[in-house]
Amino acid sequence: MDSARERFEAVCAALADRSNVLTVKELCQMAGVSRSGYYNWINSRWTRERREKQDRMAFKQILEASRFRGYAKGVRGIHMRLLHMGIRMNGKKIRRLMRKYNLSCPIRKPNPYRRLQKSIRMGTAAENLVNREFESRGPRAVLLTDITYIPLNGAFCYLSTILDV
Repeated sequence: MDSARERFEAVCAALADRSNVLTVKELCQMAGVSRSGYYNWINSRWTRERREKQDRMAFKQILEASRFRGYAKGVRGIHMRLLHMGIRMNGKKIRRLMRKYNLSCPIRKPNPYRRLQKSIRMGTAAENLVNREFESRGPRAVLLTDITYIPLNGAFCYLSTILDV
């Protein structure tokens, strides 16, 4: 950062003296760029403008594809929608243009109801409290249960039996 600031101050000091005429070579040296790079940048202006125009047209297509059906899509969804529209575009180009024009897709979050079910669920099997000791401890002290699924007219009926040991 200091070197760029020093160069800027040197250019300002040189320009402050109106009698001083600077050449392109000296200006390029002060700015820290090559002369060929400067001239290449000047001569490629129309190429940059043409590419910017092409990018804008391609981004309009990307925007149309991302808004299809009213919800935002990611790169893969946009790519597939463009293919359905008859437009072949590389995924890297889609990512580049989305980054360039600040288009982002929402990050899919986990279903909160599924997370709630997982936290509430106790497990598939209950804890074994009887330890296979089926001797009598009194009425309703130990209850055994089982669920049976019975197919009936294309649907299932559930039969739950409860036995008092």
